[in-house]
Amino acid sequence: MKIISWNVNGIRAWQQKEGTLDFITHEEDPDIFCVQETKAQPEQIDPELFIEFPYRYFNSAEKKGYSGTAVFSKIEPLSVNYGIKNKDYDSEGRVITAEFEKFFLVNVYTPNAKPDLARLDYRHSDWDREFLKHLKKLEKKKPVVVCGDLNVAHNDIDIARPDANRTTEKNPGSPGFTDKEREGFTNLINAGFIDTFRLLSPDKVQYSWWSYRAGARARNVGWRIDYVLTSKKLEKKISDAVIYDQVHGSDHCPVGIDLDV
Repeated sequence: MKIISWNVNGIRAWQQKEGTLDFITHEEDPDIFCVQETKAQPEQIDPELFIEFPYRYFNSAEKKGYSGTAVFSKIEPLSVNYGIKNKDYDSEGRVITAEFEKFFLVNVYTPNAKPDLARLDYRHSDWDREFLKHLKKLEKKKPVVVCGDLNVAHNDIDIARPDANRTTEKNPGSPGFTDKEREGFTNLINAGFIDTFRLLSPDKVQYSWWSYRAGARARNVGWRIDYVLTSKKLEKKISDAVIYDQVHGSDHCPVGIDLDV
């Protein structure tokens, strides 16, 4: 089973860009395609988009043009749920959980801490903890696959300029690389979830997001903030984990895995 995840930074504009649809429907042809940051309500999305995927699920933010997630699947889920059952978090359309025969799929768009770190405490003390609780609750029933934009570069290898962005006595750190955000990701790993790309490519330097500023992508000054994680029980079933960093269409590139399930 092939699963691909992509923060498209606005699905309506993204689908108009050359090559984006062909990459999904012809070049890679995944069984499940997860999207983050749709920035659209379901009625604003072309009903003919991805007709190859008969099962389509949208979790849109109450605030129009903001956040949002979607799942396109060729396999019918046993059930689909939206959010993490917390009214303080679920208005932003950040999580879709689809249950399949062998695993739960969780598509997530993790909140950004904001440039001034205004949302860092919310992210660290509230969201990260509640999201991990959601995953562990699912895992009591069957293994979990988590994919999406987790908005954090976990280790120095995952960011082009770690020293300029890390937390120090004089610098609170850059959003996406603060000690608190990195700790939240470490907690996922310590809870038994596997960073599939690092499992198969422990020393490979590859990024999934680049700022639009100063030609960052052309110079490959990037961050790895898009992931596919799995429960430990699925470790031996991970046959491939890929960052498609040559694929354009967003400030993020797609990431994906192949699972032998």
